[in-house]
Amino acid sequence: MSKKQRKASSNQKGNTVEHSAPILSDLMDEDVLAKLKEMKQEMKVVEETKLEKEKEKRIQERKEREKNKSFEELLEEYGDGGTKY
Repeated sequence: MSKKQRKASSNQKGNTVEHSAPILSDLMDEDVLAKLKEMKQEMKVVEETKLEKEKEKRIQERKEREKNKSFEELLEEYGDGGTKY
């Protein structure tokens, strides 16, 4: 056999071998997997709550800044719309 034929035949043999790697969920006990899924859900809820609180805090801070602005700052921001009669 020539070298090219040997290489080709060895590549064909290597491709027919199947690699079946175990999946983590297959290796874990169902109770442990259920607990991990529950913890993941709890962490998601906590993160959503945290984001909502931060959003509310930013809104409140913006309202406080608006409330504490001087008349001059408000006039500069919104302008004088010519409302004088």
